[in-house]
Amino acid sequence: MRLHHNGVRRHRLVWAETMHDDRTTQENRHPVYALSDELLDGLAELYPVAATAVGIKGHDHDWGDLSPRGVDNAQRTLRAWLRRVEALPPGNDEWDTLAIMVATDALEIPIREIDEGKHFRDLNSIASPFQEFREIFEHMPKDSVEAWENIASRLVSLPEALSFYQETLDAGRNRGVTVALRQVESVMEQARVSASDDSPTLRVVEQARAADHVDPELLARIQGAATAGLEAFAAFGEWLATTYRRAATADDAVGEERYLSESRQFLGTTIDLFETYAWGWQQVDELRSRMESLATTITEEGTLAAALHSLNNDAKWGIAPDHASFVTEMQRRLDDALARLDGAYFDVPESIRTVDVKIAPPGGSLGAYYVGPSEDFSRPGSVWWSFSGEAAVPLWAEVTTAYHEGFPGHHLQVGMQSSFMERLSRIHRLWTWLPGMGEGWALYAETLMDELGYFDEPGIEFGYLASQMLRASRVVIDIGIHLRLTIPDDQPLLGGQPWSFDAAVQYLEHYAGLDTDYAQSEATRYSGWPGQAIAYKVGERVILELRDELQRRDGEDFDLKAFHHRLLEIGPVGIDTVRSLMLG
Repeated sequence: MRLHHNGVRRHRLVWAETMHDDRTTQENRHPVYALSDELLDGLAELYPVAATAVGIKGHDHDWGDLSPRGVDNAQRTLRAWLRRVEALPPGNDEWDTLAIMVATDALEIPIREIDEGKHFRDLNSIASPFQEFREIFEHMPKDSVEAWENIASRLVSLPEALSFYQETLDAGRNRGVTVALRQVESVMEQARVSASDDSPTLRVVEQARAADHVDPELLARIQGAATAGLEAFAAFGEWLATTYRRAATADDAVGEERYLSESRQFLGTTIDLFETYAWGWQQVDELRSRMESLATTITEEGTLAAALHSLNNDAKWGIAPDHASFVTEMQRRLDDALARLDGAYFDVPESIRTVDVKIAPPGGSLGAYYVGPSEDFSRPGSVWWSFSGEAAVPLWAEVTTAYHEGFPGHHLQVGMQSSFMERLSRIHRLWTWLPGMGEGWALYAETLMDELGYFDEPGIEFGYLASQMLRASRVVIDIGIHLRLTIPDDQPLLGGQPWSFDAAVQYLEHYAGLDTDYAQSEATRYSGWPGQAIAYKVGERVILELRDELQRRDGEDFDLKAFHHRLLEIGPVGIDTVRSLMLG
């Protein structure tokens, strides 16, 4: 999962010498490119946390205005910019047209979200402003006095920013617009951790103490602001518990109409939800059959449960005894994959040949995510793992995740997109992110690594299949829960029963091999982020279908490396747009 940002919700210099086209000077370019630069600067000012996340400098001191007044102001500004985009002349070629479409989407999506009142219920376990308050300091530069001054400024204003956010949620509560109880309780727990001795905010203080660029006066400011920040987190959690929680709905389901709208914003296409639900079950059945066959090579019992127990406990399958050892192993595998695949299946720019592996601060949703490099590549891309506790980590399930989040998944995708300066607008390269093609590419990267023989050990292959099963299960769980559907009668697990949170947890445990904590975290995520979880498997489906269609069309002339380049060049825009450009 890529760390998301506002703008295309939610949520590097140049390789231009290999990307020249006929437009060699800025003067010859369509006006959409200059306007896109201006729009990106404006969006970064409106959404400074998102700007930090994607590595745009100049806004690291600020939070933006999350109050109802701030949202109204943003809406007026977005609409004014959209009118300017709509007044542009038609594009001269497909790249100009794509740039206009990208600029339009970058504005229309947040406008639509505000029109629908999404800010009044923008609270969930994984991708809401609250997580940004907790996590953004991990991704801020810390290599200069100016960088630490930005951190101090953002820390000092944290209580006010949280109060503005609370004001908007309370306005939603007064309108009868609230989120499900499960999401409230999840964020209450995150607020508790954020106010405790394990708070990620205190890690900032520890880093400041060790930094060469922080003098005693600045350190005192950071320490005082961190203390106030912990108090603000505690107060926000108390407000959730005593006021907001009472108004929360008990039902996780959002219904077909809202789900269709949400999923279109993630995918950039409208899908048949019931056909996709049936296709998801086909994927589940095929993957379960393959996993059951592989399980017989892992244990004598040959059952999925026995295989999972062996993989999690038998050292012969590989277990990192501590987090430092885990980071070293994942780093080694990513570096090796990049060295071996570069030139054969991808052309990797020099500027993205580094990807860092890191452990995320405690208290957030479990799993892994990717943070892209800064615009000037001074901050490299990084893969973050979030675990519950400090226990040893079995490696069988994490190798495929490394390829998904790192190389050739998100790290290659985000870095390549950022490098295509000759053809893509700056707002396209740095801001655009629709999970359908974004997460679809990362899951396709796992499949490609399987096709190339990188999962040549039974345990690692089982991990790949479990990853695919997780994404297939997401399709049936996410659609099933939010549309209040029933599990098919022929399913061996809970067949004929209606979907529920507990049913989702059981499927994630028994089919995808997740432990209980992770399964509950995942099921909570789907309940509070409707339509996002299906993007992985739906996007991969589209990419594989495009590959098959182009192979049939081009025959022996089909070039897999060129196919990858073209997909990465277009980037994570809407599925409808990708289909048009790939097949046109």
